[in-house]
Amino acid sequence: MQIAKSKRLEGIGEYYFSQKLREIEQLNKAGKNIINLGIGSPDLPPHPSVIQALQEQASLSSTHAYQSYKGVPALRNAIASWYEKYYQVSLNPETEILPLLGSKEGIMHICMTYLNEGDQVLIPNPGYPTYTSAVKLAGGTPIYFDLTEEGNWEPNFEALEASDLSKVKLMWVNYPQMPTGKKPSIELFEKLIAFGKKHQILICHDNPYSFILNDEPLSLLSISGAMDTAIELNSLSKSQNMAGWRVGMLCGAAERINEVLIFKSNMDSGMFLPVQLAAATALCLERDWYDSVNEVYAKRREKVFELLDTLQCHYATNQVGMFVWAKIPAGVKDGYELSDQVLYNSNVFITPGGIFGTAGNQYTRVSLCGSITKFEEAIQRIEAQKAK
Repeated sequence: MQIAKSKRLEGIGEYYFSQKLREIEQLNKAGKNIINLGIGSPDLPPHPSVIQALQEQASLSSTHAYQSYKGVPALRNAIASWYEKYYQVSLNPETEILPLLGSKEGIMHICMTYLNEGDQVLIPNPGYPTYTSAVKLAGGTPIYFDLTEEGNWEPNFEALEASDLSKVKLMWVNYPQMPTGKKPSIELFEKLIAFGKKHQILICHDNPYSFILNDEPLSLLSISGAMDTAIELNSLSKSQNMAGWRVGMLCGAAERINEVLIFKSNMDSGMFLPVQLAAATALCLERDWYDSVNEVYAKRREKVFELLDTLQCHYATNQVGMFVWAKIPAGVKDGYELSDQVLYNSNVFITPGGIFGTAGNQYTRVSLCGSITKFEEAIQRIEAQKAK
């Protein structure tokens, strides 16, 4: 029996990493022992106190029921305190915070809440592929704006102003930027807020990387007037090593929170209470937690630089976040070709930059989620292949 897929899936392929992981699994079954340096899934555990909180709460008989769609007060209060302490942003935990089952889900919630067929959405190129798929699934039309190395990986506001913005409803931005590692600045965020206000566009800021190798975490909501035209997604996946726990948050004006809640409340039945309370514990960690995590990532980044030097790639050393973004060497067609060469010749997987958009075709991305030993082994394999 054949069942036709819905039209909303037309033009939307399976997520790249979903496909590639299956291929890597098959290569491993064939004995290749692939070193995967492609995905940003933290290999370090959360703080012991977070795990202890989960264990203690999960052992209670009273913590296994359905929970509020808006999350428990303990978690919302912890999020508000976290934003105040590290971002200098004051949020009302009752009305301006919505815990989520991960910020990736939040991208879909936002698009389904606001987009109708024919609505346009500005999406960075290169940028997170989920922005495009969520917009299309919601019936919207992606409109890409190029980020370039020459333009310091920031939007070209002059070019945007010269374009037809009459149907644009949302704009997705992400700083620290993934995949390029570009740090935000107050000046950039001020331009984004001014742009959103001028054109009545909701600026959707995706902010999961602000603590990774970055001593100056910054929220778009810290900019004066941001609550009038912006919302922000954040996550514990990277900053707290809790990717598999699926804990994120949406922050913004009460009106926006209530609008997104209409969709969200029809999609899930709340977050497991022990996970919420453990997440609240994670958000109360002091600065030395982030420093200890970044000490590990800094050492790994040096090894990734060494690996990229071996591949004759070019990169900026002031990147932040969980990856290193690098331009491929001359003579290589694109990042896909380089990725395949390294995978099939050296049994090492690195991500082709083109999966993040056409502006990434001449780049590659390497994750910092691996041990020093793993990076050293990857370098040895690549050097051995080059020596042949």
